Amino acid sequence: MNDFIDDNGYRANVGIVLMNDRDQLFLGGRTGGRGWQFPQGGIREGEDILDALYRELTEEVGLTQDDVAVLGSTANWLHYRLPERYLRRGSRPLCIGQKQRWFLLRVARADDAFRFDTTDQPEFESWRWVDYWTPVREVIYFKRRSYTRALHELGGYAFPGGLPAYPAWWSDLADEATEPAEPQARREIGREA
Repeated sequence: MNDFIDDNGYRANVGIVLMNDRDQLFLGGRTGGRGWQFPQGGIREGEDILDALYRELTEEVGLTQDDVAVLGSTANWLHYRLPERYLRRGSRPLCIGQKQRWFLLRVARADDAFRFDTTDQPEFESWRWVDYWTPVREVIYFKRRSYTRALHELGGYAFPGGLPAYPAWWSDLADEATEPAEPQARREIGREA
């Protein structure tokens, strides 16, 4: 069964924000040192969104529906575009980005319930609990706007009295819509290849 890519080129995806009883969020270290992110994954053609949520939860972190409580979800799809260098031009249909429905889940199990060996190609090789806004700083730059929007919207379910204060580093974040410049040496090496 294939993931669903809509007519505009966006892959339908479910995003999972896991929160512990100390109001910290799960942040996974991607296999091969490819950065930090929340669990997420494609919704297959014809698959119910909640079925996709629980399938991805089990595949990526080894938890089941019985291990979590759904606190809420984003009302609409949140979109992000992939930078040009990440597009797979040979794939059909061409995927230009993702549209995601985000879910906030309260984990009802101890940390030792997490498993990353449920698939042949684990998504994560490490993980940690972090403060609420930390994932915005840690995720790859082109996902920052989506993460910010998701956490703003989902935060109301976890913090009905108001969201946690922004950390001191918040104003120092680079514009998430702009690709950071690559060092000159790296560009030159790329030209030789």
